[in-house]
Amino acid sequence: MKFLKGLAGVLAVIAIAVATVWAVMAIWHRFPTTETVRMGLCAMMALAGVIGVVTLFTRHRGKGMITFFVAFGATLFWWNTLTPPANRDWARDVARQSYGEISGETLTVHDIRDFNWRSKEDFDENWISKEFDLSQIKSTDVFLSYWGPQYMAHLIVSFGFENGDHLAWSVEVRRQKGGGFSPVADMFKANTLAILAATERDIVGLRTNVRGEDVQLYRLRVREEAARRILTGFIEDATDLAAKPRWYNSLFTNCTTVVTKIMDGVGAGQAWDWRVVANGYLPDFAYDIGAVNTDLPLEELRELGRVAPRAIEHGLEPGFSAAIRVGVPVP
Repeated sequence: MKFLKGLAGVLAVIAIAVATVWAVMAIWHRFPTTETVRMGLCAMMALAGVIGVVTLFTRHRGKGMITFFVAFGATLFWWNTLTPPANRDWARDVARQSYGEISGETLTVHDIRDFNWRSKEDFDENWISKEFDLSQIKSTDVFLSYWGPQYMAHLIVSFGFENGDHLAWSVEVRRQKGGGFSPVADMFKANTLAILAATERDIVGLRTNVRGEDVQLYRLRVREEAARRILTGFIEDATDLAAKPRWYNSLFTNCTTVVTKIMDGVGAGQAWDWRVVANGYLPDFAYDIGAVNTDLPLEELRELGRVAPRAIEHGLEPGFSAAIRVGVPVP
């Protein structure tokens, strides 16, 4: 009995500590006031958490818990009043949200990004609408773009069609002009979510030819009916998002969550693996489950899939998608 009471106490301490840290960070990153006032509110929330923990094992625990729950409850109430905005002065590259509809075998996608990039700041805006024949889906590919630590990458899923067209999908942070991406701040309703359809010349070329990132291409072993289901999921999610904005979250609503859309398609079902979160290691996971070409060692497959040299050599010109796939093994 003493052991159980002790364990319950430890769990209560952990719960209060986690809730307090979350509340403090939420107030700091999102409460709309001056920095001085935010610091004061954070200090008050932290003090309420300390009181809750310190009094937990004393005869004053009732008062201590009331103090904590009032402070935390007030923070939670305020937090739930924050709603994602539909209209803001968005950065130009995420100014629109892709959407579309399906009629029979015809998929029509609107606001596909097809920018002409010369530098990060110098580009021509071009948003297009295009029709695709769902019965002609030929391939499903994944691009992983590494910009820093190798355990994390940005993931892009691209669908190829018999006529040579490719339609790429990328989950992005919908920033305001002058805004940026912060893994910590974006866990606290700092930015909204964008699901963008784009040409590969735009979405991949930006990363290879302009940003200088290490972009790796992996051709997936996906059944045609599964590819169609995955693509349909993208268009449904994007269209829903166009009608009802959602917050971006660095942990729970980001480019990594795209992986769940392709798991079934590569035959992994609901399998869980730590490399789904640390998505820089997704190639290792895909190799282990046979979702990519396994006739070659993984390191050789990785090297053949590095598309930046071919992208830079070809330039951001027509034929980009075909050029970057030269020599990349298919499953």
